[in-house]
Amino acid sequence: MRNTTVLVSGASVAGPALAYWLHRYGFRVTVVEKAPGLRPGGQAIDFTGETHMTVLERMGDVLADIQRRQTGKTDWVFVDEDGREKAVLPGDFIGGDIEILRGDLAEVLYQRTAGECEYLFGDTVTALTETADGVHVEFEHAPARTFDLVVGCDGIHSRVRRLAFGPEKEFVRHSGYYYAIAGASHWEDMPEGSRERARSFGCNAPGLLAMTGGSKAAQLYMFASPELDYGRDDIDAQRRIVAEKFAGMGWEVPRMLVELPGLDGFYLDSISKVSMKHFVRGRIALVGDSAYGHTLAGFGTGLAVVGAYVLAGELALAGGDHAVAFERYEDIMKRYSRKTDDASPGRFLAPKRGYGIHLRNRFLKSRGFDMMLKYAESAKNDIELQDYPSRFAAEQSTCR
Repeated sequence: MRNTTVLVSGASVAGPALAYWLHRYGFRVTVVEKAPGLRPGGQAIDFTGETHMTVLERMGDVLADIQRRQTGKTDWVFVDEDGREKAVLPGDFIGGDIEILRGDLAEVLYQRTAGECEYLFGDTVTALTETADGVHVEFEHAPARTFDLVVGCDGIHSRVRRLAFGPEKEFVRHSGYYYAIAGASHWEDMPEGSRERARSFGCNAPGLLAMTGGSKAAQLYMFASPELDYGRDDIDAQRRIVAEKFAGMGWEVPRMLVELPGLDGFYLDSISKVSMKHFVRGRIALVGDSAYGHTLAGFGTGLAVVGAYVLAGELALAGGDHAVAFERYEDIMKRYSRKTDDASPGRFLAPKRGYGIHLRNRFLKSRGFDMMLKYAESAKNDIELQDYPSRFAAEQSTCR
């Protein structure tokens, strides 16, 4: 096996998933994460369809761990400012076969890899210099080291992508919307019989959506806006942005805004799409949102886990030859990730005009929405998924 040492940047979902598969194939993996530890809670994320479930099934006990922590599906109920139900976005569309809090999924993957892989929390990559034999990596805190390969699994605002491919503005397209979540969901406190089908309630105003309850998060906000200038680490300023955008809205929003400052887990970001002609370069590759992210489009977590599975599998079958493996990985994931291009979650969930809200609600009750459900499910399965573990095991037994 060539190129056995791999640095993975990011310890949310894609990073630990990639670490799991790489270790299973015999690579030595180091994961660096800028946060001081795993981030608990977060919004609920989902896996849908045969492709996602096949990858999870091939991870053995990981699937059982995930199933023990799954939240169940949540229907999104759209109401007017008087609380009257107008339409329902079914949990089958928002969720999937498995729904789990992002923090719980990260913890499952971390627990399955921490004993075999090195984790560097509270640190980040500051420089990458590729040589003939590897990639020289400088960290903010740890001593510099050289790895055979580097993989950026560090999200839409990827530092690895910026260092190796160019500035964020070249690859990330703002959709004209932002979203924010706050507070942990309380699905574990729900009565046993209601966990499989919770309800979250949301109210629209033009260009705005406020939601509360269910398994995604205690509060969720979405609003139309041009790009905003704010400090990514200034949480108080971000909370003020949300409060200003939703000031004057009725329904439960005044109560939600009063509670907002006291809720943990606040997160604000733009709804954006990453578009890259190439997401591999030399000895450096990108996986997940850093390469083909599309916020709230319903594909992100599944894409990340499938991408990790494909990249690790191709590296294993190529005997660590990154030139061969990276090319195959990019070709497979380019075709698969294109399925997210038409998604427009902001415009669908928070239309900018009152008439658009009315049309959306009517559409949710129509046969056209049933067709969209079927298309979304088929798109998530539109990939020829190789059985990398079996092929790798067969090749290893042949070589003995």
